[in-house]
Amino acid sequence: MTKNPESTKLAKFGGTPVFKQEILKRHNPIGNQSISNALSVLNSGILSEFVGEWCDEFYGGPWIRTLEAQSAERFQTKHAVAVNSWTSGLVVAVGAIGIEPGDEVITTPYTMSATATAILHWNALPVFVDIDPKTFNLDPTKIEASITDRTRAIIVVDIYGQPADMDEIMTIARKHNLKVITDSAQSPGATYKGKFAGTLSDIGGYSFNFHKHIHSGEGGICFTDDPDLALNMQLIRNHAEAVVRSKGHKDFINMLGHNFRMGELEAAILTPQLDSLAAIVNRRNALANQLNLNLSRNKCLELPFVAPDRTHAFYTYAMKIPQEKETGVTRAELGDALRKEGVPIAEGYQNIHLLPLYQKKIAYGSNGFPWKGGSNFREIDYSRGICPVAEEMHENRVIALGLCTYDFTDENIEQIGLAFEKVWNYYYR
Repeated sequence: MTKNPESTKLAKFGGTPVFKQEILKRHNPIGNQSISNALSVLNSGILSEFVGEWCDEFYGGPWIRTLEAQSAERFQTKHAVAVNSWTSGLVVAVGAIGIEPGDEVITTPYTMSATATAILHWNALPVFVDIDPKTFNLDPTKIEASITDRTRAIIVVDIYGQPADMDEIMTIARKHNLKVITDSAQSPGATYKGKFAGTLSDIGGYSFNFHKHIHSGEGGICFTDDPDLALNMQLIRNHAEAVVRSKGHKDFINMLGHNFRMGELEAAILTPQLDSLAAIVNRRNALANQLNLNLSRNKCLELPFVAPDRTHAFYTYAMKIPQEKETGVTRAELGDALRKEGVPIAEGYQNIHLLPLYQKKIAYGSNGFPWKGGSNFREIDYSRGICPVAEEMHENRVIALGLCTYDFTDENIEQIGLAFEKVWNYYYR
């Protein structure tokens, strides 16, 4: 490894850091109206109005209904179903499309684990397909090779805040009669050809947990234009098995209900934030543009790619560093140096297919169900090497700055630029 003897001494070697991470202010989208709404709910003593039987309260209280109605209007979709987490949202979405045990669902390995465990929840099997090295999203050119006679759906993830290649994916899905779910947890407010992320497939939606653009601590929302799918999600959300008879519901597939209900408190906190989302996303984009200017001077650092037909919500500003075999610099070494200078850098996403759950194929009990002993008779490969791009990105190439973690000031971004330049001058000049 070649080091520049004239570079400023790095903080990891005892030098003075560019800035202290402690000066960064945590992102907090909860304003006065959310606080006022929350106090109103608390003073009422009614923190939830859901009832797990077929009656008017089956759909929840007034704040839930307000949140759902305003979300559907704002994001230009026909139906919105609030849930207590986006993980729950994925579970109700997979159940609502009629997935059965032994069915296969194609998805990306480069995401949060809940994307795939929502498939396992219904005793179906995830099939992992590699990602595009520029966007980090599911690569549509690699999907058809993984479609079998047992494939029923595709779960697309709009990772880091950028929508996936939805036209190509929807064309493939319609050709093979597959349902599509979009996991747009990180992409609220982003658009694809003028339409909002999370509204471009059969079912999509957003996360509202504590480190998202807008949040209520925990929470999520599902979108669909299909009234039958909306009803299925509402039933699965709220004790379907106890409701279907009195509702007169004739389709009993996956009517195994849960308590995935969002409370009135969370909905009251969230609803005013819908009005703030566009400004928050615009600010994230302004920060990303400033980072682009500040970091473009650093040799071989690949900045985020944004496709020209879409916008980015910049939940995360994800970069690619030079390959270790070319420079001798490991990502761990580089990340440690940046963090010591004050930059809250993270090191990409995990690869789900390499988690013990999939390597050992043990989910329910000890006998390998649902891979064994169920309706599936095809051996599904989760070995290292099946998704080489995702594996390379996760293990060696991606470093990421969480733009939704802190309310970065322009000065913070300037300091981050100086810290990168200091580290890059040491390792790469």
